[in-house]
Amino acid sequence: MNMPSAFSSPAGAAGELNITRTFDAPRELVFKLWTDAEHVRRWWGPPAHPAAVLEMDVRPGGVWRGCLHGVEDGRKLWQGGIFQEVRAPERLAFTFTWDEEGERGLETLVTIDFTEQDGKTHMRFRQTPFQSIAERDGHRGGWNGSFDRFVDYLAQAAH
Repeated sequence: MNMPSAFSSPAGAAGELNITRTFDAPRELVFKLWTDAEHVRRWWGPPAHPAAVLEMDVRPGGVWRGCLHGVEDGRKLWQGGIFQEVRAPERLAFTFTWDEEGERGLETLVTIDFTEQDGKTHMRFRQTPFQSIAERDGHRGGWNGSFDRFVDYLAQAAH
């Protein structure tokens, strides 16, 4: 079963988002589907805001840039960042910033660790810092929607 974990920071802490998932696929495949823009474009973004554009230069110092497209309202949500760490197939770290003013425009750091056990991949996802619980929880919803789409895409890619 692939269910999101409960928020694991101390009660009331706004600063950090933690999500764990287990994917029914080898770590090398999961890592490839996270680092090849052609694949990432097919699962990035929650169902109501799938990626319309996604470009990635997956190397330390490499830039990524994407645009989520609102299915109902057509809204375009631009985002991007810089890869800080790329250790295939075990770790990715990149900055994440929305192209917006105010709190949503503040830079966060996403760190993802992948471990394999019995042919399955365990993902530990962390994003920090957030300035508010509302912003953290908005990202939790968006990322979990993306990870649900990733599970569906992974099932297609593995066969």
